[in-house]
Amino acid sequence: MSRSDLPTSSGAVRQDIPHNKEMGLLRSEPKQHHSELRPQSPLTLFLAGFLLRVLYITLAHTYRIRLGEDHLQFGWEMGRIARALATGYGYADPFTGHSGPTAWVPPLYPLLLAAVFKIFGVYTAASAWVILTINSVFSAATALVIYEIAARCFQSTGRARSIALWSAWIWALYPAALQYAVHWIWDMALTALVFSTILLIALRVRAIGEQESEQDSNYNPQTTRRWALFGILWGMIALLNSTILLFLPVCGIWMLLGAKKRKALTPGIGKAVLAGLIFFACLAPWMYRNWTVFHAFIPIRGNLGAELHDSILDSYNGFTVGTRVPVCDVCPTYIQYKQMGEYAFVQREGKIARELIRTHKTRFFQLALKRFYFYWVSVPKPIEHGYLNEAFRVLNYSFVSLAGLLGLALALKQRIPGAVLFAWAFLLLPMTYYFVTVQARFRHPLEPIMTILAVFLFQSATRPGSRSTPKPTT
Repeated sequence: MSRSDLPTSSGAVRQDIPHNKEMGLLRSEPKQHHSELRPQSPLTLFLAGFLLRVLYITLAHTYRIRLGEDHLQFGWEMGRIARALATGYGYADPFTGHSGPTAWVPPLYPLLLAAVFKIFGVYTAASAWVILTINSVFSAATALVIYEIAARCFQSTGRARSIALWSAWIWALYPAALQYAVHWIWDMALTALVFSTILLIALRVRAIGEQESEQDSNYNPQTTRRWALFGILWGMIALLNSTILLFLPVCGIWMLLGAKKRKALTPGIGKAVLAGLIFFACLAPWMYRNWTVFHAFIPIRGNLGAELHDSILDSYNGFTVGTRVPVCDVCPTYIQYKQMGEYAFVQREGKIARELIRTHKTRFFQLALKRFYFYWVSVPKPIEHGYLNEAFRVLNYSFVSLAGLLGLALALKQRIPGAVLFAWAFLLLPMTYYFVTVQARFRHPLEPIMTILAVFLFQSATRPGSRSTPKPTT
């Protein structure tokens, strides 16, 4: 790695970062064609966030998972599948007991968890500590992506460095931003990192935050490398959390519009096709596995019918209670699920759900409105620790939503580069949850962008001369 590949230690604007190599968060870009802001110390930013998370895991003993229902709370379905993989049953058994092959959840995170189980033991405290620490790596690394997204988008405001630093440090240190890394054995931290990186790649492809020099007027940010990385990252998203795929076509079209502006649409389309091929290549092994196991076309996950039936029941109050999901072998539906096999069971549940929706349209849309409210304001939880704690939780959750939405509105009004893409993310990422189920953790992939927009909102409330920002050096 050359010196030009490294971030500056002073937050300076770099004039010598080359553009011919992609290196994840820290990339090199040849020629002096644009300036780019960097955090004062990326290593310090990452280590602060990472060490805070690991200290919390260790000192708060969050790695001590409850043993009830045969360790079901150790990763829930993903933990059960990882256990089956680690003990020789294959990709199977998403609930308690041995119920056979499954496609209930995408495979990427269960495979990661199974690798941890192989090395550190199945359902051991050591495995829990390791996987939560790995989650912490993903979560802390997201702060670096947040920094560059903010630095690129808000240069026109004259506050890019301040917004970027505040956003990144809030993500690194704010308790609500680290909760899913330190408490949940699930994919949220990794999904948030990958999705944020996709947004960053989209900004790079549109050259947002880059200033071309007169000597490099032919510079084209729509490189094959970037589009290929775009395809790989979306393949990862599909195998982590497929509900986010609604955003894929919009993101791709938005990137191609940048090629049209540069009169390079034809080669841009060719690179987009390449990204699409890479994306489907990432999915092909999983799709083939599902076809050979279930003799049916299951592109990513096969649980929609059961979740949809659960979402329309009379006992349902806006979030999943699990009465139709065969979570454990004492549930009434578990025996049916095991006897019928997963595919047949889910198909039956989906047919019942569609009939209920057809005959109860009003109730279906009323529940969708309720889930909309839950997604943005707060998903209700049992009051176990007092009304004051619950009120604080609701206030914190809803404040982030409100500040993010107001920041988005302001960004759109001021025509901040990238704001339109963020608006599409706000619109599309929650869409599936409105109609099926909602939990607080489903908002997490959006929270890096919400953090940036919230900081932008409050930075905009101050007068330009009310604070001094150190001038960048070259």
